[in-house]
Amino acid sequence: MTIRLARFALGQVVRHRLLPFRGVVFDVDPQYAHSEAWYLSIPEESRPGREQPFYHLLAENDEGSYVAYVAEQNLEPDNSGEPIGHPQIPLMFQGFRRGCYLLRPHTSN
Repeated sequence: MTIRLARFALGQVVRHRLLPFRGVVFDVDPQYAHSEAWYLSIPEESRPGREQPFYHLLAENDEGSYVAYVAEQNLEPDNSGEPIGHPQIPLMFQGFRRGCYLLRPHTSN
């Protein structure tokens, strides 16, 4: 099994290739790491392979904000330069520069 390097970085704004939504990357799994039931719920003809990075996104579309889990093959860079309006962005990121969010520094007690 070969694990590929992630194409997209934390804080990068991306958009889905087929579905009408955009999001900001807040975590990356080097390969599929969600439940088997979720994977099997994807129609077989459009089910992505497991051996590729999967991205956790703070996503938005015309209907609202949500968290998405998306295979790398279904994403592309969003070059609009527009920020994402997800309400959880201030919890994870600080600032938006040149189309990318800056991660908040991690603090421990």
